[in-house]
Amino acid sequence: MESSVVVPWLVLGVLMAISSTQVEAAARAFFVFGDSLVDNGNNNYLATTARADSPPYGIDTPSRHPTGRFSNGKNIPDFISDALGSEPTLPYLSPELKGDKLLVGANFASAGIGILDDTGIQFVCPQISFSLILSFSNPFTVNVYTTF
Repeated sequence: MESSVVVPWLVLGVLMAISSTQVEAAARAFFVFGDSLVDNGNNNYLATTARADSPPYGIDTPSRHPTGRFSNGKNIPDFISDALGSEPTLPYLSPELKGDKLLVGANFASAGIGILDDTGIQFVCPQISFSLILSFSNPFTVNVYTTF
C-alpha cells in the first residue's frame, strides 16, 4: 500500500522537473509559398499589373508606405515570424536576400499565382506559375549551401 502512494508522487516529481526545464531553441528558417495572401513584395520585382506598391496598401505599417504586401499592414508570414521571434522573411526576388538573411528563409509567394500554370494569366506578364516558383527554390538552396 505504501508503494502505491509513492508512485504518484514520483510521477508528479518527474513531470514537474521536466516542465521546469527550459529548452532554448533558436527559431529556424521558414519558407513561404502562396499567392497574394502571403506575398510580401515579390511582385514589386515583376512586370505585372498585380502590384501592391501604392496606397492604400501599407497604411498600417510603421512607415505608412506600401511594402508589396496585399494588405494594409502585416500578413500571415509576418505574424508567424513574430511568434517565432525571427525577423520577417524577405521576398525571394529582393536584392537584400543574401548573406545571413538567407538563414531566415525566403518568401516565394506571388500574387496571381495558382496551382495551374494558366492561373493569373490576366495579371502577370511574363506568366508566373507555381511550378516556376518551386523551381526558384532549388537555386536558393544551392545559394545557402555555397554561402555558408
